[in-house]
Amino acid sequence: MKDMKQKLVIIGAGMASGRVIEHLAETAPDAYEITLFNAEPRGNYNRIMLSPVLSGEKTYEEIVTHDAAFYEAAGVTCRFGEKVSGIDRDAKVVHGENGPVSYDKLVIGTGSVPFMIPLPGHDLDGVIAYRDLEDTHRMMGMGAGKRVVVIGGGLLGLEAAAGMAARGAEVTVVHIMGHLMERQLDEAAGYLLKKSLEEKGITVRLQANSKQILGKDGRVTALELDDGTALPCDLLVMAVGIRPNVALAKDAGLAVGRGIHVDDQMITSDEDVLAVGECVEHQGAVFGLVAPLYDQAKVAAQTLMGQEAAFVQKSLSTKLKVTGCDLFSAGDFSEGEGREDIVFRDPSRGVYKRLVIEGDRLVGAVMYGDTADGSWFFGLIKDGTPVADMRETLIFGPAYQGGAQADPLSAVAALPPEAEICGCNGICKGTIVDAIAGGAGDLGAVRAKTKASASCGTCTGLVEQLLQVTLGDAFQMPAAQPVCGCTDLSHEDVRRLIKSQELKSQPAVWQELGWKTPNGCHVCRPAVNFYLLADWPLEYRDDPQSRFVNERKHANIQKDGTFSVVPRMWGGITNPAELRAIADAAEKYDVPTVKVTGGQRIDLLGVRGEDLPHIWADLNRAGLVSGHAYSKGLRTVKTCVGSDHCRFGTQDSTGLGIKLEKALWGSWTPHKVKLGVSGCPRNCAEATCKDVGIVCVDSGYQVGVGGAAGMDVRETERLVDVASEEEAIAVTVAFVQLYRENAKYLDRPYKWLGKVGLDWVRERVMDPVERQRLVDAFELSQSIYRKDPWAEHAAKPRAYAPLADLTLEAAE
Repeated sequence: MKDMKQKLVIIGAGMASGRVIEHLAETAPDAYEITLFNAEPRGNYNRIMLSPVLSGEKTYEEIVTHDAAFYEAAGVTCRFGEKVSGIDRDAKVVHGENGPVSYDKLVIGTGSVPFMIPLPGHDLDGVIAYRDLEDTHRMMGMGAGKRVVVIGGGLLGLEAAAGMAARGAEVTVVHIMGHLMERQLDEAAGYLLKKSLEEKGITVRLQANSKQILGKDGRVTALELDDGTALPCDLLVMAVGIRPNVALAKDAGLAVGRGIHVDDQMITSDEDVLAVGECVEHQGAVFGLVAPLYDQAKVAAQTLMGQEAAFVQKSLSTKLKVTGCDLFSAGDFSEGEGREDIVFRDPSRGVYKRLVIEGDRLVGAVMYGDTADGSWFFGLIKDGTPVADMRETLIFGPAYQGGAQADPLSAVAALPPEAEICGCNGICKGTIVDAIAGGAGDLGAVRAKTKASASCGTCTGLVEQLLQVTLGDAFQMPAAQPVCGCTDLSHEDVRRLIKSQELKSQPAVWQELGWKTPNGCHVCRPAVNFYLLADWPLEYRDDPQSRFVNERKHANIQKDGTFSVVPRMWGGITNPAELRAIADAAEKYDVPTVKVTGGQRIDLLGVRGEDLPHIWADLNRAGLVSGHAYSKGLRTVKTCVGSDHCRFGTQDSTGLGIKLEKALWGSWTPHKVKLGVSGCPRNCAEATCKDVGIVCVDSGYQVGVGGAAGMDVRETERLVDVASEEEAIAVTVAFVQLYRENAKYLDRPYKWLGKVGLDWVRERVMDPVERQRLVDAFELSQSIYRKDPWAEHAAKPRAYAPLADLTLEAAE
């Protein structure tokens, strides 16, 4: 009978609490008299499907999970549109706006609340979250031609952005991190996702920090970033995260941390009160995906029925619901010691797969573009299945597993004849195999017959594998000279492809050029970082973590873990104030050694890492800036006193050296660059063994390049003679920029000149149009990157403890 039922009150008609009601209705329909409160004026609906409602793919009615007929059949008293003001645990009463309800058992399912960044202007009309149907309706009111800014590049923000774009709005996503969905995706998959969204007309701004929200007459008009950029908008959506809604539980005196504390039976600190859903904290974890919420609901229902049950946290997988973006991630795919990656890329189809293995277990997977095997990989992760025996073919999925270790080339051999190998030219496997059978016995012959690998070159490895599979022992895989083990491409290939394919980020390089590791390694990352910086100074932002330790520390590491600090002295010229500042700093920080360098500067050796920001600050106050003695860039410009003081001097070599140093300092180059300017052929500044050396003569200036005085000793080659100081500076700048644009990373200028030839360089530097282009390109890069790193870091002091994996570099 009805009066024998216990009274169950549920607060919140979310997806978890709705599943609790389902379980009770199916297994114990006579156990409870249920009252369901919900602040929204409706019952349960599938919040996951709000994005298809926003985009117009579905209607609200299609995502309702429990309608009025369900509640009536289950005997649920619905108090929708009514907020709960409090819980009296002693009296076991829930107080609603329309009156109290007593309970024997209480289930709290208050969900979560969106986090709103407290930016200036966040309370303007038109600034909303994306959490419920009301938010969705407001966004649906913004039609074609309206401008929408979404703060947040996570799952919810991207769904909002895609939905608004589908309705014709101009959408910009602002994300503070370096790639989208950083919690679920690695850089490579994040890059592909960004690329796909941009193809839908969505603008994505990464590493963008919001400063304030601008408005007029109480309504939002724009979002201002901390770099001063203003993004106009008619609607601003904040989708930066959620927080468990614990206010009711906290006011009722229940144990609360980040969420409402529950045990394995979903019971709170009160044995008659349970909690489920996004408001819950279980063993330190909170939950935002639906799978664990449904598990919680089942356990809560079993607990309410007096059955034994326990909630167990499981590995989770994520699928993105943005139309056209096929994406899957599961497990832990962060990098770590003892882990290895298996990576598959097919740039022509936009496919990326990465598996993370620890020991002989698969611990993480990220897939984009082809996620058909996602469930199988997820099963391996959850079950802890050993994968050693299928290691060679694991990335190809279950279809290639035969129980025994397969031939590494079996995947290529198993491709059907119609499988496309060369995306640039549309060449399939069958065409290449026919060419090989017809006598094309090496890569060059295959290229000549089919054009496969003749364009971008990223399919070269596959073509060579087909040669090996088809010819067997008759084919010798050519010895390559790749950048590193992450790729089969040479430095020259990478530089060419970065330019021709307009690759403007590291993830773009990893994906489009088929890198074998997800994010490169300590060998290739510095090179790729430089190539991107040199080729795309406006679009690319330098990545300090892709630099050697000395460049990260802005000082030279010594063998005892201390550092050397070298202030810049323009052209070797200093003054008493600078010398006094250096002496004061040496005394203040107990610098054990003060040495004059070969580049006419003073080196403070033995500075402790924690003192670096402070010694920089002291030197900066005296007007001294970093000498970049640690950098792949301009180091020094050595000069003699020239015509100002020397009776043999023909020109103002000191003045020219200072002008050159001030023009070139702070520039990043493939390797270190040293200059010398001698005032006469007696060559006191040793200009004839520098990367660029200028010798002053009566008729003007002799510019030489490609000298060296290190492990190789080389004299400069005469590039050109010029009559004026201005022309000498222009030629030098043009030469350095040509070197930046074309040289292999870590090649000194003399090595690069040996590959391209002095005539090739001279032809370009002396062409007036090309020289001006080179000068303009260099000045553009300098306008962005010529900064004093000491000043920046001195303004924000932080610990500079020595690193464990140090890469030593010569100072001068």
